[in-house]
Amino acid sequence: MKTMWWREMRSLLIVPMFKCLVAICLVISLLVFVESLYMNIVVIYVKLFKRKPEKIYKWEAMQEDMELGNQNFPMVLVQIPMYNEREVFQLSIGAACRLVWPLDRLIVQVLDDSTDPTIMEMVNIECGKWATKGINIKCERRDNRNGYKAGALKQGMRHSYVKTCTYIAIFDADFQPEPDYLQRTVPFLIHNSELALVQARWKFVNAKKCLMTRMQEMSLNYHFTAEQESGSTRHAFFGFNGTAGVWRLAAMEEAGGWKDRTTVEDMDLAVRVGLHGWKFVFVNDVAVKSELPSQFKAFRFQQHRWSCGPANLFRKMTMEIIRNKRVTIWKKLYVIYSFFFVRKIIVHFFTFFFYCFILPTSVFFPEVNIPTWSTVYFPFMITLFNAIATPRSFYLVIFWVLFENVMAMHRTKGTFIGLLEGGRVNEWVVTEKLGDALETKLLPQVRKPRYGVLDSLFCCRINSKEMMVGIYILCCASYNLVFGKTLLYIYLYMQALAFIIAGIGFVGT
Repeated sequence: MKTMWWREMRSLLIVPMFKCLVAICLVISLLVFVESLYMNIVVIYVKLFKRKPEKIYKWEAMQEDMELGNQNFPMVLVQIPMYNEREVFQLSIGAACRLVWPLDRLIVQVLDDSTDPTIMEMVNIECGKWATKGINIKCERRDNRNGYKAGALKQGMRHSYVKTCTYIAIFDADFQPEPDYLQRTVPFLIHNSELALVQARWKFVNAKKCLMTRMQEMSLNYHFTAEQESGSTRHAFFGFNGTAGVWRLAAMEEAGGWKDRTTVEDMDLAVRVGLHGWKFVFVNDVAVKSELPSQFKAFRFQQHRWSCGPANLFRKMTMEIIRNKRVTIWKKLYVIYSFFFVRKIIVHFFTFFFYCFILPTSVFFPEVNIPTWSTVYFPFMITLFNAIATPRSFYLVIFWVLFENVMAMHRTKGTFIGLLEGGRVNEWVVTEKLGDALETKLLPQVRKPRYGVLDSLFCCRINSKEMMVGIYILCCASYNLVFGKTLLYIYLYMQALAFIIAGIGFVGT
């Protein structure tokens, strides 16, 4: 009797529900693939026809005027927000002060929110050192951390000397621009009055630190190569990366300046400026050195912020975008559908739900057919697009796929928290920098004791979510091996192992 009841419920309710979930995932798979294909077609067009920014926009090198001297150079403010950045503050301040630009036309503003008195004194000494070399450097502090980075930047804009500046370059504490950075980016803004932002590419000094940093490099290289490049070329719009960019002050003020309503103040500003009709340009040839988080805990916090923030901003700005009268309906559609909905919302949900739940669970429903194009062809093409962005890491592509599926769980969680404005929606944990850009440390460090593998196993913190998902996929793989008629268990065993390894913390340094 119970067996018949279960069979009826299975055939009348569970199987149809599972088929429905599979159908939804197939539709989303198609949307994600089309979006990825579209971005890469644009990139191929840029490469084939050599559509570099210098050919699209006017660009002329800055030269000193015989009569005006340095006065034909615009005033530039360089902002460096930081918080207890013991390992890297010297790098960023030093790089900013070495920028090639007339000294009387450059202001370096260090926005130090540090709470450690020792680090605050170190920052003071570093700023003082450069001041004695003729650099106009200001170290600004506030008595609270309201608004985090956005709050610091907003407060920094209130100083009277900022009003004398025309353009503002922003660098996070671990970023080191090359000396010619301003010479290569500012001319775009000078000669093209419609441009509000010039964004440079990130280059990673510690990409070879460990397998996790190699995976991050692959993902971020694709972000710049495909998303930023295609957005800049086709729509003159993309999300500001929060650093390594130069803004036109007038555009920022017109859009209302910095807001701290989400943890992605950079994207918030970019969307508002874009909705005022301003254009952005991404310059792939200009790269700024930076550091990737090499510890799994730090990377998880970063990914939570990067997924939760955009989702929360999408919730807050959708109606504002729809009601906007300054831009075309096509640009509004691009921002809502492509920029937010596909790339910032459903791609995380789809990656985790389809590859880590639907596919494993399908071993219990042999009567439900999942087409090969959704499990092999489309994923292969998308993976190939990503791998091409970092050719030297092509041999790591399988590890990258498994790692991205693991991280999709955290991104999905962050996305839901952002959409629903859950308890951690405004959580901001500063990504820890280890000063990996230095061959020899500028500051003394306390050496941590080394542990063996067994010691690590007993001392490490178990990540329960990864372990639970890993164990579930492991069970599905074993069921498929024993009772199934497909080779799906090969993928499932690898994915289960990836989750379990992340669960016991054997990721990163």
